[in-house]
Amino acid sequence: MAARAERTPMWRVLLDRGTAPFRRMWDSDDPMDAYALVHMASAAGDALVAIALADSVFFSVPVSQAKLKVALYLGLTMAPLAVAAPLLVPLLDRATFRRALSFASAAGRAVAAVYAASRFSSLLLFPLAFALLVLSRIHAITKNGLTMAYAPAHEGLVRANARLGRIAVGGVAMATLPGLALLKVGGAGSVLYLASAAYAITALFVFRLPEPEIPRVAGEVDKRGRVGALTTAAVGMAGLRGASGFLLFLMAFALRGRGHPAYWFGVLAGSAILGGFLGDVTAPRLPRALREEVVVFGSLLAAGVAAIFAFAAFELVFLALFAGLAGMATEFGRLAFQSLMQRSAPMGAHGRVFVRYEVVFQLSWVAGAFLPAVLRIPFRPGVLILAVFYLAVGLSYVLRPLLARPASAPD
Repeated sequence: MAARAERTPMWRVLLDRGTAPFRRMWDSDDPMDAYALVHMASAAGDALVAIALADSVFFSVPVSQAKLKVALYLGLTMAPLAVAAPLLVPLLDRATFRRALSFASAAGRAVAAVYAASRFSSLLLFPLAFALLVLSRIHAITKNGLTMAYAPAHEGLVRANARLGRIAVGGVAMATLPGLALLKVGGAGSVLYLASAAYAITALFVFRLPEPEIPRVAGEVDKRGRVGALTTAAVGMAGLRGASGFLLFLMAFALRGRGHPAYWFGVLAGSAILGGFLGDVTAPRLPRALREEVVVFGSLLAAGVAAIFAFAAFELVFLALFAGLAGMATEFGRLAFQSLMQRSAPMGAHGRVFVRYEVVFQLSWVAGAFLPAVLRIPFRPGVLILAVFYLAVGLSYVLRPLLARPASAPD
C-alpha cells in the first residue's frame, strides 16, 4: 500500500522529462545554454506570427489573389534588411552592443505583436508585419555575433550553430500546436497575443546573457563586407537558399492550384522541416577535418540527385524523401557557411560581413520564391527545374575555383 501511495503520477513523470532540457539550460553556467533559451523563445514567437499572418495573407484567399499578395510580400522581405543594415553594421562591429540589439529586437516584437493583434483586419497590419520582419532580421543577424562569443572552444562553431538550430526547431514545435488551437478558437489576433508573450520572455532571457567576448580574427574585407575566402561557399549557399524559396512556394501554389490532394502540402512541408532538423542532428557528427566547402557541395549534389528521382517516380513517398533531403541539404549548407563566416570575419568588420551575406542569401531566397509565386509552374516540371538547378550550381561550385586559377606561365 505504501509503495502504491508513493508512486509518482504518470503526468508528473512526463512533465519532468519534458522540462528537463530547459531546466538544465536554465541551471547551466554555459553562456551558450543561456543564449539557447533566448533563441528558442524567439523562434517560438516567430512561428506564432507566421501562423497568424498565413491565415490572413495567404490561406484564406483564392490562389489568384494570394499570388498578388505574396508577390508583394516577397518584394517587401528585402526592405527590412535595407532598413536594419545602417543600424546593424556599426553596432555589430562593437561586441558591447550585441546584447542590447538582441533585447531591442525581442522587446520591439513584443510591442508590435500586441499592437497588431487588435488591428488584424485593418491596413495597419502591413506596416506592423513589416516592423516584425525588421526586428526578426535584427535577431537573426545578431545571432552570428553572439554565437561567436558564446560557443565553447571544445564544441566548435558548427556544433554550436547546429545546437541552436535544434533548439529553434524545439521552440517552433512547442508553439505550433497552441498557435493552431488559438487560431481555431480565438482567431489570428489571439495568436499574436501569444507571440507577444513569447517575445517578452525572450527579452527577459537576454538579461541572463554575460558580456560577449569576441575572438580577434585577422583578415581582409572590402568596403561592401566581402571576404575572399567565403566567395565559393557563398555561391553554393546562395543556390541552396534560392532553391529553398522556390520549393516552398512551388509546393504552396502548384499543389494548391492544380488539384493535388491538400494533405500533400502538409506532408512535404513537414518532410522539409524534418530534414532540416536531421541536418542539425547530423552536422555535429561530421568529421571536423571535413571542410565547409565540401559540405556545401555534397548538399547540392544530394539534393539534385533526389530531385531527379522524385521527378521520375512522382509519388508522394519519393517527393517527401526529396523534400526531406532538400531541407537537410539547405541546413547543412547554412551551418557550414555560418561557421566559415564566423571564423573568417575579421575583427571590427563583423557588421559589414554578417549583413552583406544575409542580404545576398535573402535576395536569393526571394528570387527563387518569386518564380512559382507569380508564374504558372506545374509541380512536376518545377521539381525537374530544381534538379537541374541544384546540379548546375554544384557544377559551378567545382569549376569556379579551377577557372579562377591563373594560367601557368609558358616554358
